Amino acid sequence: MTMRALVTGGAGFIGSHLVDKLVAEGYDVVALDDLSTGRYRNIRHLLDNNHFEFVTASVLDAPRVDAEVARADVVYHLAAAVGVQLIVDRPLQSLITNIKGTENVLDAAQKHRKKIMLTSTSEIYGKSQNGPFKEDDDRLLGSPRKLRWSYSTSKAVDEILAFVYYKELGLPTIVVRLFNTIGPRQVGQYGMVVPRFITQALHGEPLRVYGDGRQSRSFTSVFDVVAAMVRTMEVPEAEGEVFNVASHEEIAIRELAELVIQRTGSPSSITYVPFEEVYGESFEDMSRRAADTTKLERFTGFRCETTLPDTVDEMIKYARESLRNP
Repeated sequence: MTMRALVTGGAGFIGSHLVDKLVAEGYDVVALDDLSTGRYRNIRHLLDNNHFEFVTASVLDAPRVDAEVARADVVYHLAAAVGVQLIVDRPLQSLITNIKGTENVLDAAQKHRKKIMLTSTSEIYGKSQNGPFKEDDDRLLGSPRKLRWSYSTSKAVDEILAFVYYKELGLPTIVVRLFNTIGPRQVGQYGMVVPRFITQALHGEPLRVYGDGRQSRSFTSVFDVVAAMVRTMEVPEAEGEVFNVASHEEIAIRELAELVIQRTGSPSSITYVPFEEVYGESFEDMSRRAADTTKLERFTGFRCETTLPDTVDEMIKYARESLRNP
């Protein structure tokens, strides 16, 4: 029989690519999204596909979540408030969405005994300067008064809930921590740096690098991320575990800006902007965010291999097409 997958946040950047992957692998897929940050155009190409269904609803709508989880065989929970800019601008709504929304999905999964994957974030590790991070490493966070850490805290609560549902109630749960996922369909509206750089470069505008640009990140192709997610859900031994999903390439943000200028052929320059000018005086950033993915590779045999230049080229192609066909 055909498996049915429910993807919350299924019209979002990562969610829509996961939907594409699952449909391609023969699943019937229901995407649930309230379109607050997801976009209808991300799933428009699937609307005539008999194996796809779109439901406009929020994960805060507990009855609707319960009904959709009941119809599914497996659940991928991606719906969340994401992006540094969004978290800083709307902290209360972000906390409610991330914690209460996840509680609703887990409650429904427990009620109907459905296997569930929760997507978490590298923000879990906070501002520690160590790394590459392993899944059991300690967290180092700033003051609760600094809104940057509200997102990390909300996702930590999600992870704890998933583990408790597994440990106490026997619900099959898996958590994946994603590190700076990038690719086509990502937008720069909520603080995502790569699409923001690409848009600035294509318009010939200066690329605005926050801070001194020496901070480094591991940018991971969305195609690798969704492949890792599906693979991990197929491994019974992964239940009750948490996995880093990340590229092994690291790049400083100012070098990323140079790469985008090179790949677009843009005449743009680079300007440096203090963090406090963008996010306020209390904002904190970390100098490095890299992952140890040994555990993912040991359990699944999967490794994120797509190179950063290849992913940037895909994003530039998508951005140019979007400018021609808004």
